[in-house]
Amino acid sequence: MPEHDAPPYRIEAGTTLAAVLRKPPIDAIDARILVCHGLKLSRVQLITQSEHALDTKQAQLLSDLFIRRLAGEPVAYIIGEREFFGLALYTTPDVLIPRPETELLVELALERLPQRGRVLDMGTGTGAIAIAIAHTRPDAAVTAIDASGAALQVAQRNATQHGVHVQFMESDWYAALDGQHFDLIVSNPPYIVANDPHLSQGDLRFEPIDALTDHADGLSALRTIVHGAATHLMPAGWLLMEHGYDQAEAVRGLLQRNFDAVQSWKDLAGIERVSGGMVRGSSS
Repeated sequence: MPEHDAPPYRIEAGTTLAAVLRKPPIDAIDARILVCHGLKLSRVQLITQSEHALDTKQAQLLSDLFIRRLAGEPVAYIIGEREFFGLALYTTPDVLIPRPETELLVELALERLPQRGRVLDMGTGTGAIAIAIAHTRPDAAVTAIDASGAALQVAQRNATQHGVHVQFMESDWYAALDGQHFDLIVSNPPYIVANDPHLSQGDLRFEPIDALTDHADGLSALRTIVHGAATHLMPAGWLLMEHGYDQAEAVRGLLQRNFDAVQSWKDLAGIERVSGGMVRGSSS
């Protein structure tokens, strides 16, 4: 994990919760999340116990949590959790933090998934996409791959926590999938261009670099997924991929060689976030 200095900050014993949250040194929502996490309080308890005076141990604990956030560490890593598609997912620095815009990929996948269909999630990370699909559609056979063994351990823990069955495999993209076919392939691969300044800003500084960038033009992982998808898709099978805010046209270009019904879909911010198509030769 990157090391970042944080400005000095200290909460004194005897300070009330209301005073801690009145003018926190960090984002107010982040502060409430960290206080609830640190003191094991629900949001309702945070309100009803607002005049609670912190003892020395509690004051030090909250000071330490705030200092970590002041240094830039993502809240999801500090508390070890992030919600995705209504599911609380265990999250560590070994995996990309699940983001709300990726829920669009899940929604599009669910719309195209046949009954008892087979789904492949490539580069699963926390398992967010695979687990959300399996949780919503328990009839589906879901396979999820990642090149990182550490990420797969996180994903398996999340699947177990939510009582869903997902077959996890360590694989460098299609390498371990010889002879396997799916009705749907989904992926949120590394797509940030190498040396993009955003990689050294905000939460991205703490996330696994290989999950963020292909260390090239941002399209190499997307190319690999597109080029191998046709041989692993059943007739009428779909490929859906998340990509960067300015990559939709390029990704559609990659798809048009072997896919029909190629299109892009916008997220809630109006950004073309997911592109995909039906494997060529299929009938709708």
